[in-house]
Amino acid sequence: MSCGQDEQQYAGGGAVDEVLADAVRRTGASAGGVYLLEPDAQALGLAVLCGVPVDVAWPWRRLPLSARVPVGDAVREDRLVWVGSQDDMARLYPRAAATLPYRFALAAAPLQGGGRCWGALLLLWPASHPPRATRRERGHIAAAARHVARALDESPVAPAVPEEPRLIPLGAVGRPHGQGAPQAAVDYLERLPEGAVGLDLQGRITFLAGGAEELLGLDADRLVGTRPWQSLPWLDDAVVEDHYRTAVISRDPVAFTALRPPELWLRLQLYPDASGISVRISRAAPPSGERPASGRAAPPVAASPGASSAGRLYQLVHLAAALTETVAVRDVVELIADQVLPAFGADGLVLSAADAGRLKITGQHGYDRRTLERLDGLPLDTGLTPAGTVLATGIPSFYATRQELARHHPQAPRMSDKQAWAFLPLVISGRPVGCCILSYDRPHAFSADERAVLTSLAGLIAQALDRARLYDATRDLARGLQQALLPRGLPAVAGLETAARYLPASRGLDIGGDFYDLIRIDATTAAAVIGDVQGHNVPAAALMGQVRTAIHATAGAPPDRVLARTNQVLADLEPDLLVSCLYAHLDLAGRRAVLAGAGHPPPLLHHPGHPPQVLELDPGPLLGVEPAAAYPCTVVPLPAGTTLALYTDGLVESPGTDAGALADSLARRLPAHSGHGLEQLLDALLHHARPSAHYTDDIALLALRTRPGPAPG
Repeated sequence: MSCGQDEQQYAGGGAVDEVLADAVRRTGASAGGVYLLEPDAQALGLAVLCGVPVDVAWPWRRLPLSARVPVGDAVREDRLVWVGSQDDMARLYPRAAATLPYRFALAAAPLQGGGRCWGALLLLWPASHPPRATRRERGHIAAAARHVARALDESPVAPAVPEEPRLIPLGAVGRPHGQGAPQAAVDYLERLPEGAVGLDLQGRITFLAGGAEELLGLDADRLVGTRPWQSLPWLDDAVVEDHYRTAVISRDPVAFTALRPPELWLRLQLYPDASGISVRISRAAPPSGERPASGRAAPPVAASPGASSAGRLYQLVHLAAALTETVAVRDVVELIADQVLPAFGADGLVLSAADAGRLKITGQHGYDRRTLERLDGLPLDTGLTPAGTVLATGIPSFYATRQELARHHPQAPRMSDKQAWAFLPLVISGRPVGCCILSYDRPHAFSADERAVLTSLAGLIAQALDRARLYDATRDLARGLQQALLPRGLPAVAGLETAARYLPASRGLDIGGDFYDLIRIDATTAAAVIGDVQGHNVPAAALMGQVRTAIHATAGAPPDRVLARTNQVLADLEPDLLVSCLYAHLDLAGRRAVLAGAGHPPPLLHHPGHPPQVLELDPGPLLGVEPAAAYPCTVVPLPAGTTLALYTDGLVESPGTDAGALADSLARRLPAHSGHGLEQLLDALLHHARPSAHYTDDIALLALRTRPGPAPG
């Protein structure tokens, strides 16, 4: 995405920036961020950030909505999530604790506004914050979330998730110090035997005074604007950067010693606040029996753009955990593109899977269509690119320049405009799974640690890709079975408008036992059926097919007899699964419906000119429980314009939700859509019940509306 596009997406976003900064200040937090739901409502993207560097938050800039993280729980469960300590984080969110081993407290609150959920507000507090949030503090956090949601509602341009989070400043509140304070402060520091260095929250040096230049061994003009671990070789150590991260995130003072070669020991003390970090540098005695933070005189290893060495390590720990949670091939591709590429400063990705002796591209990033056409379908033993060699040997290949690649594979550099490559074989127990290619727009020298980590990552990616391909194949088979068992379309019935929807659970095989049906009995009579077989697997779908067949065989009889006969069939089958069902006999000529239910949620009903309601039915037991069970009937008039909505429990039942109250609120939405199509009504019901589009259970919906005019007959 270009800078111009980023600016366009943030047009009108200034209000959100101001509200976020104000929320951080009012709640006493040290940092904050705004996560927005992506258009498909399956992931959260970090849009705005303040108080911590972007590279610290980079592993968390995009999170699947289903991920077990505080912002995901806040959105899915529509509640304030509070994590008061590192122990709480390790207990509640072990994956997050593994990649953020610092002391701090956090809160995540859903951004509900304008009839929708925008995402989540994330706030962080220093380690000194008490582990429990007071009731008043929770109220302030909830109010801050409402203010952010209101700013999003009022944004003139639809808010969108940028490729990189927008970092906004969060300065400390200034205090008067008398006339000439800046020069007096500098004079004061210059008289001290210690060195003073100022860092911003990104880790860049902004100020030097006292003996800092002498102690560090470089002039100020070579240090200002750089990060110490990049400009000073003897501080190029992940441990040093981790001290800096501890100060930024926990807001705890940090002290450590380091050896400036050949023999000058220095003590560095870091004092953080909301505007940056003050560093005191003084001479120190050599520590006895203690390994220095860094004692190497070797030149620094160049850090990859976008992530420093310690940052990359944390990203890789995060990636290893995240790969275990990927489900589909698309998830694997997105995770590599979002996290592996930035961690190593790469610009392009080609992920190929072994299929019928060839490498079929399953995902890519940063390549044009013509290049992909040349790379897709190459034989596993191809010599055109290094992919064949690395798969045959199981040894990765790294090429820092086009010339280096051309020496081994003369045709390969012509296939794209990339300048450096890492070819990683994806092999499991000697079996080739595929090949992962990382590429760079500029020459790139791979350090020893990069090669080692990428080689290890290849094994994790291979397992994730193999598992994801198996899942995709199983899901496609299940989806085909589900489509075969559900009706391909609803029959046309004179005098009746119809619409139906089936939505599988957000996780699983996209198959379940929910079903619906509309059976045309004669010119003026039809039967509407909806039901739910317990489970989200093939046995549930198979039993659902048997229930539909049994209902079809008796459709047209009174509803109580249809359910009784179906119940007897299930009793003979002796299934281990429970089945609920609602059957409605629609007499369009007589303008009435007769309904009977078997443990199923009651339908929603709206008669023109009357209040909507959740239709109370005389209850009957679930199918297959009692062979001799009776199913009472309820008669309902169907004047012209009547809307009847049948649904399964996945629409109204979720953790922390009152199913009855939600059904009542859904019924109240029927009159507002009486003048619109039923498809629009189904959209409104689903959005109201599940604004995040995250379904923990299958959902089936069947909406019916009697047309105006004389009754058919």
